[in-house]
Amino acid sequence: MGILLNCDMGESFGAWRMGEDELVMPLVDQANIACGFHAADPLTMQRTVKLALDNEVSIGAHPAYPDLVGFGRRAMAVEPEEVEALLLYQIGALDGLCRAEGSQVDYVKPHGALYNAIASDASLLRAALSACARYREGLPLMVLARVDNSASQRIAEQLGVPLLFEAFADRGYAADGSLLVRGTPGAVHGEDELILAQALAFARGEPVSLAGGGTLTLQADSLCVHGDHAHSRAVLRRLRAALDAL
Repeated sequence: MGILLNCDMGESFGAWRMGEDELVMPLVDQANIACGFHAADPLTMQRTVKLALDNEVSIGAHPAYPDLVGFGRRAMAVEPEEVEALLLYQIGALDGLCRAEGSQVDYVKPHGALYNAIASDASLLRAALSACARYREGLPLMVLARVDNSASQRIAEQLGVPLLFEAFADRGYAADGSLLVRGTPGAVHGEDELILAQALAFARGEPVSLAGGGTLTLQADSLCVHGDHAHSRAVLRRLRAALDAL
């Protein structure tokens, strides 16, 4: 199928609304569904699961630190043992709703600050991989694609967990393939043309220009466009058409 397209979904909470899931879902291959710790509630999760299944979209658990107020984007001092438990708890919650609809969670993609911590701390990566391995044999973990993925691949192979490498269409990068910290210049792209160009470059395996100079080439299995981006639906529609034409 070539590179896949994923988006964070189900991030509303009660009366508070985030994203345009009903309009975005038909445009993506994978839906990263919030599991109640950074966003979502049981009814939102259930509705998002049904929406994904109606559109034949693969369902991923999107677990986070317990941080509803900060939308899961605040760093926390959490030990590996607790990270593993946090993931198991949230995967199980979403998977229970999936099973009620005759489906299951297809992969796991951590959210926000937890995602970044796993990308930079081998002990937390091991904890996340252990959660996947213990929950279900063959359950993949989605992680940040870097220039050199060998270290994460070695740990994943030790635990028998498949990795899905992800690149971001709408985030700025450092030269090593790490994401620029939110709040710093160039960390989040706001221009539709820049998002589209970066996404297509990653999809083709071509170099992407960096804000600080130089270029970056990544090998990725899936591309992410954030659903809370102001123009995400318009960008996703154009990107879907462009990827289908590759």
